[in-house]
Amino acid sequence: MTGRVRLLIADDHPVFRSGLRTMLEVEDGLEVVGEAATGAAAVELCRAVRPDLVLMDLNMPDLDGVSATRQILRDSPGVRVLVLTMFDDDSVFAAMRAGAHGYVLKGAGHDEVHHAVHVVAAGGAMFGPAVAQRVLEFFSRPRPAGVTVAFPQLTDREHEILDMLAQGHANQTIATRLFLSQKTVRNHVSNIFAKLAVADRAQAIVRAREAGLGGGTDGR
Repeated sequence: MTGRVRLLIADDHPVFRSGLRTMLEVEDGLEVVGEAATGAAAVELCRAVRPDLVLMDLNMPDLDGVSATRQILRDSPGVRVLVLTMFDDDSVFAAMRAGAHGYVLKGAGHDEVHHAVHVVAAGGAMFGPAVAQRVLEFFSRPRPAGVTVAFPQLTDREHEILDMLAQGHANQTIATRLFLSQKTVRNHVSNIFAKLAVADRAQAIVRAREAGLGGGTDGR
């Protein structure tokens, strides 16, 4: 890419957006052309200003960062997306499946962020050292018996809960069998819905069964 790189920052924390903007604009060749505080606003603003690159947080109101990334890339295929988030977990796989071109943690240094911006804007892919290590560990570690790799964006616990959902178990039953609180199970279920991009339990069960999950008991 030649000329200035036009950036859009999508993050729900105004102080972080301001600091990131200041950090980026001190470097020649980078220009922040917009800021969005929600996922939905990021999608709309991206249509309006057509940035070269979106720096996307994952934990966004209205529309989560993974869903916003997917929609942006569908509406504006020429735009690149670099995820910049606090989540050092398997959400990297959800972002990758949505089409993100890079994934860097918010704790990264200025040089790493600048480098990631330039690499992704130029058409490359960039994953910070901690994220790259997680990807390598995921593909090198043995999977629990009976767990499908159809949904690599899910954690092992989320796979386990999705399998139990596909068997027809209610949250209370899942909580009891896994020695978890019902609130914890509800949080896992919400994460599963977001990562699979489904609206409700029924859609999640359909996706799970199509992938071969739910082959245990029938929940009775």
